[in-house]
Amino acid sequence: MSLQSRVMEEMKAAMKAKDTVALEALRAIKSALLLQKSEAGSAELTETDEIKLVQKLVKQRKDSAAIFTEQGRNDLAEPELAQVAVLEKFLPEQLSEEEIEKVVVMTIDALGATNMKDMGKVMGAVNKELAGQADGKTISKIVKEKLG
Repeated sequence: MSLQSRVMEEMKAAMKAKDTVALEALRAIKSALLLQKSEAGSAELTETDEIKLVQKLVKQRKDSAAIFTEQGRNDLAEPELAQVAVLEKFLPEQLSEEEIEKVVVMTIDALGATNMKDMGKVMGAVNKELAGQADGKTISKIVKEKLG
């Protein structure tokens, strides 16, 4: 089942349950999908493209929630985090930091990376391998630890 059809099914359920937070998150996915398709010239999106799109939406909401929390606006941060929980249902299962670390170490060994100058090569390879299973911020932090 494609992401768009899954989103539509979830939207129907959210409407019946009158779940406004879930509905808002699902509408954001639907909107982003339509926008992406119109930019791509009505071509079908690959599963990787769909995952990247949902990851982007999750990151936006996490960043917004962090800003709201910094400013003491928990009333605005909570709905953002609730939307993150809805959006994450559409992502592959996320890896733990230990699992990410194993992949980073294997990639560093495979590429022969030794210092921070090689970070770009390592990040590119790890991001490609873990597409959708880990966020870039976590990967970056682990790569810096290992190369630094």
